[in-house]
Amino acid sequence: MDFNNNYQEIDLEYCRATTVKRFTNYLIDLVVFYIIAFGIAIILGIVKPELLDSFEGLSGRLISLLLYGIVMFITEAMSNGRSIGKLITGTRAVNPDGSDITFQKAFIRNIVRAIPFNAFSALGNPCAPWHDLWSDTIVIEEKKLALQTQKIDLFDSVKNQTL
Repeated sequence: MDFNNNYQEIDLEYCRATTVKRFTNYLIDLVVFYIIAFGIAIILGIVKPELLDSFEGLSGRLISLLLYGIVMFITEAMSNGRSIGKLITGTRAVNPDGSDITFQKAFIRNIVRAIPFNAFSALGNPCAPWHDLWSDTIVIEEKKLALQTQKIDLFDSVKNQTL
């Protein structure tokens, strides 16, 4: 029996997270961010209440976008490409070859989130927002990746038994 080696390649396009899962990740992460921001606002209100007045209008929105990018960066850098939303939905940010993202890629990926209208860039199929394109990363479903790995292991064991 002749096996070709095409089975040994993991198809990351098959593993790519759907737009619905990406949107769910975003909503969960946004709720977590607002909880964190609310906590920070309470602390600022107690320590230095006059500082809260400077977070109104456009400057407040821009600061919150930047703070969102920083919170997401810290979360993804500490948990190997996963945010709270990704942990719940079983997805993860990886390099296009399937390897784990680096600290630098996590930084680029999440600072780009501070760009206004970045969320609208995620509309479409396949979902490819700016923060994925500019950092050269993709978000995959971990269960689908595990299936791909099991397929490779299965074919390897069958190949070894037939040799």
